[in-house]
Amino acid sequence: MENSMPVSAPTEIELKLALPPSQLDALLRHAVLADTPPGQQQLANTYFDTPAGDLASARIAVRLRQVDDRILQTVKTAGQGGGGFSSRQEWEWQVPEAQIDHIALAALPPFQESLAPVIKDLRPTLRTDFIRRSWQLDWQGNHIELVLDEGEIVSNGAQAAICEVELELQAGEPEALWSLALRLAEEMPLRPSDTSKAARGNALGAQQWPLPEASTPAQWLHRATVALDAYHDSSLPEHLNAAQQALGTLATHPDLDARARNDAETLVAALSHDGQPTAAYGVAALNLAHRFAYQTTLR
Repeated sequence: MENSMPVSAPTEIELKLALPPSQLDALLRHAVLADTPPGQQQLANTYFDTPAGDLASARIAVRLRQVDDRILQTVKTAGQGGGGFSSRQEWEWQVPEAQIDHIALAALPPFQESLAPVIKDLRPTLRTDFIRRSWQLDWQGNHIELVLDEGEIVSNGAQAAICEVELELQAGEPEALWSLALRLAEEMPLRPSDTSKAARGNALGAQQWPLPEASTPAQWLHRATVALDAYHDSSLPEHLNAAQQALGTLATHPDLDARARNDAETLVAALSHDGQPTAAYGVAALNLAHRFAYQTTLR
């Protein structure tokens, strides 16, 4: 089998939502999915970085993924967005064996300058193994792939559960992602998530969950979202406290108009003491994230 060299960098546009495991049946019974049979795959993924964490610092992920008898190499850049929404560059191509394709990697724009010398130092750092169920949806004239991932992240001996929904735009307008997400969130407690599986694994392995600084409303929502991601992976109460404080600051931010302030106040009230959202939380968070989209750099 010959290598298939990456020739372009399509933009991945998606919305990611954390789903409590107790709500899996509710999602599978949802009317949006009722008439569409899902595909199912077992995905085994290995992420690579240098001992110094150069890729994590640059917010770039390099991954080998085994799907049936195929092995795919993927490179993802840092995204823009917030509140679960992201837009990022992604390259993916098939490789003949479970070894990093250094030559193709060196040809990609992210590795043309300061990262070029570290390619030789890449080594496995974490794994994500999960079952992926996927539905191809025609939503308001747009093609959206809805995927449900269930499994775990393993990094440096630590583990965290994966239970998340991703809505990826295949064809059409990004607005369709928001309307579909809101349709789902009206009936179940979905929580927007801003932290990629790779970033979650890096934090888990280091047992360090740094939070982004914030001053604008979009940044405070992003900080709260990342803090909740950190809390659910670490169970450390300081991250839940940080999320609650960020939401409180957001709700009183002078730059919010009346409608946004109402949604922000809903977030404060609709987050339970154990960091689980209600359906009202998901709807309010998506409403705000929709207004703030593209305003923050994601992990």
